[in-house]
Amino acid sequence: MDGSFFVYILASKRNGTLYVGVTNNLARRMLEHKGKLVSGFTRKYGVDLLVYFEAFDSILEARAREHSMKRWRRVWKIKLIEEFNPDWDDLTGKLNS
Repeated sequence: MDGSFFVYILASKRNGTLYVGVTNNLARRMLEHKGKLVSGFTRKYGVDLLVYFEAFDSILEARAREHSMKRWRRVWKIKLIEEFNPDWDDLTGKLNS
């Protein structure tokens, strides 16, 4: 995977609760989400399916994109997910391939 920083969207299920985050290590971050190792929104609401991600070369770009996406309407996020991942597959297993 190119880039050192990632903006990602997690879902609880298809069309379920959504979460937008940013990280410099997406594989490690997904282990934390799936293992319920970090208290907060994703653990409380069972949001741990990686349905979308983008890679960036700089943390500034990634944080700007995250900030923008967090302000998006839900319908825009769903459209983005469905264009990238129409079946809402959990992409976690594809991170190391």
